[in-house]
Amino acid sequence: MSAGSSAAAADALPPILDGRPRAAEIRAEVAALSAEFDAAGVRPRLAVVVATEDESTAWYVRSLARAAEKSGPACDIVRLPADSLPERIGEALERLSADPAVHGIILQTPLPEGSVAAELAAALDPDKDVDGANPLSLGRLAAKLPAFAPATAEAVVQLLDFHRVPLSGRTVAVVGRSTVVGKPLAHLLLDRDATVTVAHSRTADLAAVTRQADIVVAAAGRIGLVTAEHLRQGAVVVDVGTNPTPEGGLAGDVDASAAERAAAVSPVPGGVGPITTALLLRHTVLAARRAAGM
Repeated sequence: MSAGSSAAAADALPPILDGRPRAAEIRAEVAALSAEFDAAGVRPRLAVVVATEDESTAWYVRSLARAAEKSGPACDIVRLPADSLPERIGEALERLSADPAVHGIILQTPLPEGSVAAELAAALDPDKDVDGANPLSLGRLAAKLPAFAPATAEAVVQLLDFHRVPLSGRTVAVVGRSTVVGKPLAHLLLDRDATVTVAHSRTADLAAVTRQADIVVAAAGRIGLVTAEHLRQGAVVVDVGTNPTPEGGLAGDVDASAAERAAAVSPVPGGVGPITTALLLRHTVLAARRAAGM
């Protein structure tokens, strides 16, 4: 993309990439799809396994339950003690995977000490793995085979699409290498013909990497990691951080100074988060449709 066309695209963007309008569209779709099950007396059901007292996790689970209540699917929170052994968590996942009344399952992180997310997520039925946590799901995503993508990674692409930020031919720096966001997002962006660099908090001279990018996605889990100095003029910035603050709120990975150079920045909360929860519900309904042969 030429400098002129890039500037024109930046000028058309709102300074705040609000995710709530796109989330509302997805929730409306979920409600319409859920209504198709009413005649059969079936309700799409999502189960969220939680074995932590982490504050940001509690906020996220509450927002997911509220969104489900408004959209139609049932949302069961399966709470386990924060000191649960891996065997107990695995048993819960296996039980839910075998339950025909459950269509989607999420293993919420962080997990108790001694538990490895990838090992436990392998117990998830891939057809019910609506947050793409099972290593099999991640492998299928990388191979461009049918699978549910991790919802947060997919939400980044949905947010950019909604605000008409072009991806084909653009350079994207993804700051964060988790299997929840960074790595799957890189695959999703590559599938859209973006040129992707995956960096992280230990990248030597992170700013030198991110300043080359048209789009910067901050998903490292560190408050204020990305500042104005990390950005080229007119860059688009997506903040995926959900870091709890001492005041009980949430802060992102992007510092307020980023607005000095960025053409647009997504807020925390209100950016990627609402789309993420809406996508989890959409994935659950799609899993229910598949199970019913619809």
